[in-house]
Amino acid sequence: MNPYLQGSMAPVAEEVTAFDLPVTGTVPAELEGRWLRNGPNPRGVADPATHHWFLGDGMVHGVRLRGGKAEWYRNRWVRGARIAADLGEDPPSGRSNGDRDFGPNTAVGGFAGKTWAMVEAGTTPMTLTYELDTIGYDGFDGTLPGGFTAHPRYDPATGELHAVCYSYPDRLDRVQHVVVGNGGRVVKTTDVPVDGMPMIHDMSLTARYALVYDLPVCLDIEEAMGGGLFPFAWNPDHRARVGLLPRDGTADDVIWCEAPQCYVFHPANAYDADDGTVVVDLCRYDRMFDRDRNGPVGDSAPTFARWVVDPATATVSETQIADGHHEFPTHDPRVGTRRHRYAYTADGPGLGPTQQVDVETGDIVIHDHGEGRFGAEPLLVPKEESTDEGVGWVLVCVNDRAGGPAELVVLDGEDLAAEPVARIHLPQRVPDGFHGNWVPDASVPPG
Repeated sequence: MNPYLQGSMAPVAEEVTAFDLPVTGTVPAELEGRWLRNGPNPRGVADPATHHWFLGDGMVHGVRLRGGKAEWYRNRWVRGARIAADLGEDPPSGRSNGDRDFGPNTAVGGFAGKTWAMVEAGTTPMTLTYELDTIGYDGFDGTLPGGFTAHPRYDPATGELHAVCYSYPDRLDRVQHVVVGNGGRVVKTTDVPVDGMPMIHDMSLTARYALVYDLPVCLDIEEAMGGGLFPFAWNPDHRARVGLLPRDGTADDVIWCEAPQCYVFHPANAYDADDGTVVVDLCRYDRMFDRDRNGPVGDSAPTFARWVVDPATATVSETQIADGHHEFPTHDPRVGTRRHRYAYTADGPGLGPTQQVDVETGDIVIHDHGEGRFGAEPLLVPKEESTDEGVGWVLVCVNDRAGGPAELVVLDGEDLAAEPVARIHLPQRVPDGFHGNWVPDASVPPG
């Protein structure tokens, strides 16, 4: 049986709406907005022999908080043309890059007054209503030249979103650095030539550079020609490198630096050091999609490392930051592109506690969610009237391995190991999924 269709990864079968969710503890009254999370959730029976976890139909889960209450929970399939037809509904408005019928399944967030569901590899972002119903594909008012990414990076200093995008099978020889202005329109696009079509899941951003991760998970031509649903695999002959693209430069200005032979889905934060190097903390795997061709769990475990990228020597040095397994790293959003002290991680994909890592000392503060319970991606929401890094509320979806309903747990970032500030009881399980965001009403208002 395919492990990505079982247990905590098994899809849920119904869309649910619930109001006035029960709460143990007290929801901080200053939290006014929506916790959102996206992930794969195939509708109907998936073929376990061929199903890849990354290809399940997208489903967004959301909880609306206001006035110390959890007003509602909703989960909705992201309705690409295929899912809409299956549900007997009209197709989404707009047009996806390459006429893809896929509903983005990897991330969801708010920007420029809109809620977007996102995925890598060429599909156009999908706009959703405040209540998470699908509106349609949105190419940033027609300014997006191709596909987008699941992981745009926000620069709090400029209000811009930056993305490194690739598009299978349309553009096999390049990736694009796309900059979206704070008005929600693309203001700059830079084509960067690459060989072998590497799978670039995420990027990093500093005040000076956009980082392009050209790592050895690449297009598998034989798999693609043979009709394989997921045509990317580990390629040990593809040399790992990181490109430093000056934010005001062109592709000719990229400085390529040789990196450790590994794969990275998720960097935490990056910044420019005083000595001219770039520092980035990230979760890295020794191998990916080598033996396990159905998902990311079966080849190696993720560890937390620091890369120092030196443009003068075109090299990357690596040191391990902390012991244990770490995935889904996040940081205080106020320190994006600047030097940071803390990262927040899950103990591997769906393994157990939520962790705060002091990246200077390697010390780890652990919140144990209890026997049989495990936390997903942690999100830090800064506390009102605080400017200090780490002073915030940590929101994390906690699931039960026995299959019971999930909880949205609120932790105090200043004392992560303490008992939860609030446990919001959801009406059903939330399958292991990918990424989300806290979207305050001040960013994307109701209605």
